[in-house]
Amino acid sequence: MLLVIDVGNSNNVIGLFSDKELLSHWRIRTEWNRTADEYWVLFKEFILSNHVEIDDIDDIVIACVVPSLVPVLQEMARKYFSCDPLVVGPGIKTGISILYRNPAEVGADRIVNSVAAFEKYGGPLIIVDFGTATTFDVVSKKGEYLGGIIFPGIQISLEALFKNTAKLPRIDMQVPDKVIGKSTVESIRSGAVYGFAGMIENLVLQIKKELGTNAYVVATGGIVEWVSSKTNVIDMLDPFLTLDGLRIIYEKNHQERLK
Repeated sequence: MLLVIDVGNSNNVIGLFSDKELLSHWRIRTEWNRTADEYWVLFKEFILSNHVEIDDIDDIVIACVVPSLVPVLQEMARKYFSCDPLVVGPGIKTGISILYRNPAEVGADRIVNSVAAFEKYGGPLIIVDFGTATTFDVVSKKGEYLGGIIFPGIQISLEALFKNTAKLPRIDMQVPDKVIGKSTVESIRSGAVYGFAGMIENLVLQIKKELGTNAYVVATGGIVEWVSSKTNVIDMLDPFLTLDGLRIIYEKNHQERLK
């Protein structure tokens, strides 16, 4: 079995694969000061709760946007799983060409999403990931990573609104039925959901115009359903796109690692 770990700025999303089948997945908060032993305790409980033995884990693949956690997770893998994990980064096979001016600047999660989306849906593609940041990644028909857009995410925007105003409250996120809010809370929810939906629609339109062709739009991320229901530019919701991408990258590099 393969354990895949997607470390984001806010959450770690972990998946357990048997061949190509995602058996289970779970989400934990990203804590920058956790030790390898603490991660082991969390991972062990989740794995055992799915009636899987630790010895059944053959390998681990990691995408991490928090550099300080990479050695911690490597230590956990070596100490408790007796394996040297594959970490997404320079030098690994992805199957796509990265046309960024400095390819090393592209976040591991964005590469993984692009690999998965191109493998599953072909190109050209626009991948929208709703996370701590909202990211747009663009992949050509030939599987080239062309670049993208980075924008503050919904949750971080709402938190900034709460912290930088005197009277606006911190809210729980719900999808409003109407654009015109009848209370402060409803108005904030409307601004978050419909505002981001409008931003997505405009940016997708601008990207397609710049590409000079239509492109298939795939959306992923923990809060993807909040916005997707209020826009018609998204062709496919794929909440486990990043986990699939980690599996695909592992498969592309597996034979090389055995040498």
